[in-house]
Amino acid sequence: MSNQPYRTALVTGASSGIGAQIVRRLALEGIEVHALARDAARLEQLSKETGCIVHAVSVSDQAGIEALVKTLEIDILVNNAGQSRTGNITNTTPEDIDALVDVNLRAVLQLTRLVVAGMIERDRGHIVNITSIAGHYAFAGGNTVYHATKAGVHSLSQQLRCDLFGHRIRVTEISPARCETEVFGRLIGNMEEAKKRFFDEYESLLPEDIANSVAFAVMSPQRMNVSFMEVLPTMQVVGGLNFAKKTSGAA
Repeated sequence: MSNQPYRTALVTGASSGIGAQIVRRLALEGIEVHALARDAARLEQLSKETGCIVHAVSVSDQAGIEALVKTLEIDILVNNAGQSRTGNITNTTPEDIDALVDVNLRAVLQLTRLVVAGMIERDRGHIVNITSIAGHYAFAGGNTVYHATKAGVHSLSQQLRCDLFGHRIRVTEISPARCETEVFGRLIGNMEEAKKRFFDEYESLLPEDIANSVAFAVMSPQRMNVSFMEVLPTMQVVGGLNFAKKTSGAA
């Protein structure tokens, strides 16, 4: 802590997975971490383990978030909370679209708007946005709305650097590929099946890999802004080319 000015952090989606590991990692640096999520029981357990201060609030609860931010002086904001769904735009429901936009994009915009004012006033701060390679690459099998919301946060991360030009406020986007978290189990409704399908035969990232990436960016010298970090398993690549065959019904 002696070589950087940050004293407090607010981490969203903090009750499990990547968010919980970020809480643990920042707490090791002596930072006072405020952990925000909906699962009060898991937050309390995390508090017992790390000493973090917990807030059982949904990121989509605008009134609750505004009331909370008024009471805090936040040096580091980690926008980590997110949701996904199965399927693509051809079978997405209006409710799924609203939920994904609300949590993955609108909540990030609103929370950033609320927190950045104090950062500007104090002339210090660091905003860390956890996105996904889905925000940068199109690939079959991904949820269209999820891709779109993560692309929106990618654009936000870039624009914030322009908005905050001249202030000692850093912006980092960390974009993970496949990471072993509960989200896959929630998507298909069975964690054991998700483990077999997505992880048992693959060497994926672990949540602590992303937490360490956050710590690297946050603890770097103030003269240095890690603006973008794409983190992939060694054995995973992005891209590739698919070409559909002609069919008798094709024009």
